[in-house]
Amino acid sequence: MNGNRGRASVRRVSILGATGSIGQNTIDLIDRDRGAYDVIALTGGRNIARLASDARRLKTKVAVTADPALLDDLRTALAGSGVEAAAGPAALCEAATRPADWVMSAIVGAAGLAPGLAALETGATLALANKESLVCAGALMLKTARASGAALLPVDSEHSAIFQALRGEHKDAVERVIITASGGPFRDWPIEDLPKASLAQASQHPNWAMGQRITIDSASMFNKAMEVIETREFFGVRPDQIEVLVHPESLVHALVGYRDGGLIAHVGPHDMRHAIGFALNWPERRHLPVERLDLARAGSLTFRTPEPARYPALRLAWAAMERGGLAGAVFNAAKEQALDDFIAGRILFTEMADVVEDVLTQMDAEPGLIDAPMTLDNVTRTDHLARQRARNVMAERAG
Repeated sequence: MNGNRGRASVRRVSILGATGSIGQNTIDLIDRDRGAYDVIALTGGRNIARLASDARRLKTKVAVTADPALLDDLRTALAGSGVEAAAGPAALCEAATRPADWVMSAIVGAAGLAPGLAALETGATLALANKESLVCAGALMLKTARASGAALLPVDSEHSAIFQALRGEHKDAVERVIITASGGPFRDWPIEDLPKASLAQASQHPNWAMGQRITIDSASMFNKAMEVIETREFFGVRPDQIEVLVHPESLVHALVGYRDGGLIAHVGPHDMRHAIGFALNWPERRHLPVERLDLARAGSLTFRTPEPARYPALRLAWAAMERGGLAGAVFNAAKEQALDDFIAGRILFTEMADVVEDVLTQMDAEPGLIDAPMTLDNVTRTDHLARQRARNVMAERAG
C-alpha cells in the first residue's frame, strides 16, 4: 500500500493471532468503528471459544485454528454462522493471502514467520507484532516487502516509538537509538537469588498486562534482546548505535539521538492500543481510547544501565548480530525451547541464557550452517535443528 487510502472506504483487515493480547486489543479498536472495516480472516491457537465468538460477531470470511486436532471443535462452534473453518499451518498461510488491505501479524513465536511472509507477498500492509519474524529472517522479510510494494509497520511499543521519532528525519542524521526496558520483576533482586526465581514470580510483569511467555521473556530480558535485533533489522542501524536502558516507569518507550546532540523521545501509557492504533490508522493520527498521561502525577522518570550479570540475554543478542546470517534464527529457536523447559520446570530461570549460548556456540562451529542462504526453508531447517540442540544441551545438563 502507498499510504494514501481514503477514510471513506471500508478497509479489509485480517488478524493473525486474534486470540492473544495483541489480537484482542486490535479487535477492541476495530469494534469501536465497525463500519470502517471488513474483517476477512481471524486466526488463533487453542482458544476456540474466543476465536469462534469473535469470528461470528465480526462476520469474518474465515476462522483458522493453528491446531488441526481442533478443527471439528471450531466447525461446531461456527455452525450456522456462514464463517468458514480451517486448521493447520497451511490454512494459516492461506488465510494470510486472502485479499486484505491491512494484516496484523500477532502469532507468537517463529510460527508467525511463514504467514507474515505470505501476507507481505500479496502487497498488503503488514502490522508486525511478531518480532521473531525479523529476528529469524529480517533480510527475507524486507526483501519480500520491497518486491511486492508492501508496507511493513512496527507494532512493538518500542519500535513503533522509534518509527514515530524518525518521521520526517533523515536516517543519516541518526547517531543512536535507545530502547527502554522495565527491567522485569527481578530488576532489584540480589543477583545471587535469581536462580531461585519461580515460574509464578517470572510470570508477573510490574507494568504491562501480557501473555505468560512474553512476560517471562521480559523478566529474563530475552524480550529486549530480541527487540535489539529487531531494531537493527527494521531501521538499518548498526549494532553499535543501539542502546538499552532500564526504565522502571515504562513511560518512555524509545528515544532517537541525532547528530546535533538532540534526543526525540516517545512517551505514552502502558497500553498496546497506542502502537496498534498508530499502525492501523497510519499514515494518519486518529483518536485512540488510551489514557492521557499526567506527567505531574507520574512525578519522575528514571533510567539506569542494565547490569550484564543480571541480563546475559543482551550480550547474546549483540553476539548474534555480530555473527549475522542465520544466527538470529538459532538465537530465537534456542530461546523458545529453553523457555518451554523453564515453564515445564526442567531448568532454572538463569539456565535459559546458558542454553542459548551453548547452542549458538555449537552451531557456529559447524561450517556453512549459519552462513546458508536466507530462505524460508533454510530458516525453518535451522530453527528445528537449534531446538533439537537445545534439548540435547538440557539433557546433558540434567545427566
